[in-house]
Amino acid sequence: MNHLEIEMGKFELFMVILIVSGYGFVDSLRMDYYFMMNCPIAEGIVKNIVYRHLQADPTLAAALVRMHFHDCFVQGCDASVLIDSTKDNTAEKDSPANLSLRGYEIIDEVKEQLEIQCPRVVSCADILAMAARDAVFLAGGPVYDIPKGRKDGTRSRIEDTINLPPPTLNSSELIRLFGQRGFTAQEMVALSGAHTLGVARCSSFKHRLSNFDSTHDVDPTLDAQFAKTLSKRCTSDKSEQAFDTTKDTFDNDYYNALQRNTGVLFSDQTLYNNPRTRGIVDAYAFNQAMFFLDFQQAMLKMGLLDVKEGSKGEVRANCRIIN
Repeated sequence: MNHLEIEMGKFELFMVILIVSGYGFVDSLRMDYYFMMNCPIAEGIVKNIVYRHLQADPTLAAALVRMHFHDCFVQGCDASVLIDSTKDNTAEKDSPANLSLRGYEIIDEVKEQLEIQCPRVVSCADILAMAARDAVFLAGGPVYDIPKGRKDGTRSRIEDTINLPPPTLNSSELIRLFGQRGFTAQEMVALSGAHTLGVARCSSFKHRLSNFDSTHDVDPTLDAQFAKTLSKRCTSDKSEQAFDTTKDTFDNDYYNALQRNTGVLFSDQTLYNNPRTRGIVDAYAFNQAMFFLDFQQAMLKMGLLDVKEGSKGEVRANCRIIN
């Protein structure tokens, strides 16, 4: 290892310390948790499997980040979104808001390998958090570490998904909703930048187009030419439109799209229309490094939402089934 690599390693460690120092860490979470638990290969297994899947299908990067968000915003980061429904219970994953989630097979494969190497040690909640982190990096985004040691939840109910923000909220409503979970307006705008990856289905933005609702004109916050593009693309509710021009690359182009009034979702474009958040969008559009730093800080904070500890959780043997 040369001098530059050593110095870069020191810098990355410093950034991790700087990022986490502002948050009240859950006592049982540690950066080196799986080294302490005699499973040092855990992170390598996650990263290798995620890498292989993303090489085959780059769109899965967006899927993993979205799944992590949908997990954390409902009952905390406890892998409740992974649990299958039973005849007695309809789980979160079968909520209309979650029907388009993808990537479950990646988590299943990681869990299967880890159960061979380190049985009942690595939680599904940690696997999902690590997979989302690795997906961001492998798509071109920032590299950052996260604390590990989350336990898996034992509850997954469809009614709890009411906490997920719908794509029809305006900026003020988003600020209030995220604020209830402890996020600032800037952190909310940074997390929204995850939409630099992936696509939206027509069902989530067709209300902005006059050809789907004759009682309304085209959303005036939508660029007229882009509205025509969306109308042509929207042949069915399942038709898809990329959030920005680099849908499989983690960058700041999402914010550039908002400046051009080509945000696909109303909840995206509203960030540029509200004076309280417009300056943040402009800053991220101008400075990608600032966006990357704020995004990783916000993701780290999100990963600490309502973490289950000790007897409040478990380590599932199968991520789809409560022990």
